Amino acid sequence: MITLTEKAAARAHSYLAKQANAQGLRLGVRNTGCSGYMYTVGLADTINPDDQIFESQGVKVVVSTKNLPYLDGMEVDYAKEGLNEGFRFRNPNAKEMCGCGESFSV
Repeated sequence: MITLTEKAAARAHSYLAKQANAQGLRLGVRNTGCSGYMYTVGLADTINPDDQIFESQGVKVVVSTKNLPYLDGMEVDYAKEGLNEGFRFRNPNAKEMCGCGESFSV
């Protein structure tokens, strides 16, 4: 299960409203960063057969089954801090985070 806070859902709704064919918010990971994995966030234009779909705060959250072990149980928030803004991840699977908060290891 992956959940969105109210702030994250509001931001996702605004992104989805700008793309007519977007079916949901796609979350994933890729190998990179100083700790091993980095989060990816994008719009899901298609739902693939190997995707898992979660509904949170009225937003469809789409995750590939290969990424699900890294993200299952995660809560996604959205925050503005000074000039920086973006999604923030509370991931119970992350054992370590890098100092910049952009990557993690499991």
